[in-house]
Amino acid sequence: MKQSEIRELSTAELQEQLGIVKKQYADLKLAHTITPLENPLQLRHTRRTVARLATELTKRELQ
Repeated sequence: MKQSEIRELSTAELQEQLGIVKKQYADLKLAHTITPLENPLQLRHTRRTVARLATELTKRELQ
């Protein structure tokens, strides 16, 4: 998810997406622990998406 797409979401949608993406990340980590992922860069991409969503939420709370 790109930063421009994240900015367009409402705060409620951001919180919902953050929960979904965090669950995806946890599932990917577990799957990677059991058997290596075909594309381990998915972990990096998902982790960074979590960070982008969390950063946008924090930014909105501070305003």
